[in-house]
Amino acid sequence: MQETYQQDSQTLLVIDDDEMFCQVMQRALSRRGFNVLVAHCGNDALTLARLHQPSLATLDLKLENESGLKLLPELLDVVPQCHTIILTGYSSIATAVEATKLGAINYLCKPVDADDIVDAFSRQQGNPEAELADNPPSINRLAWEHIQKVLHEHDGNISATARALGMHRRTLQRKLQKRPVRR
Repeated sequence: MQETYQQDSQTLLVIDDDEMFCQVMQRALSRRGFNVLVAHCGNDALTLARLHQPSLATLDLKLENESGLKLLPELLDVVPQCHTIILTGYSSIATAVEATKLGAINYLCKPVDADDIVDAFSRQQGNPEAELADNPPSINRLAWEHIQKVLHEHDGNISATARALGMHRRTLQRKLQKRPVRR
């Protein structure tokens, strides 16, 4: 069963620290009939969620000083019926799995547009016909995903993650500043 999310009654909360992205999404999603609210940090998001009880939300995985994965359960405690999509420019299998376990209905890699977001809200069920990749991820991609997993296990603590990986803290910081490795 697919639901349609283009109704004036739908309140959508966009949580992202990128102000330009929020402005663009607010305009585009408003044109599609949503009542769009914007928050740039976790505290603002939770305040807006309490006041407006949004039925939909997009949540950036990496906010300025906080993790979207830590904010997700708090948001769902405030608004349990809120269907939430995680957006990220730092995608990995580990974070996608964690986001789903924590209650996200979907996980999208940036860049995304308003149509991608509307489609993701409509596709809440998995697709058993999805194409399987013929080639496995590269060694570099697997290493990057492993670093992300260990970083998540250590709650974002760079020093603890570096110790667990057996590498120097500065080396890890340099690796984390680079964009994710292509598959």
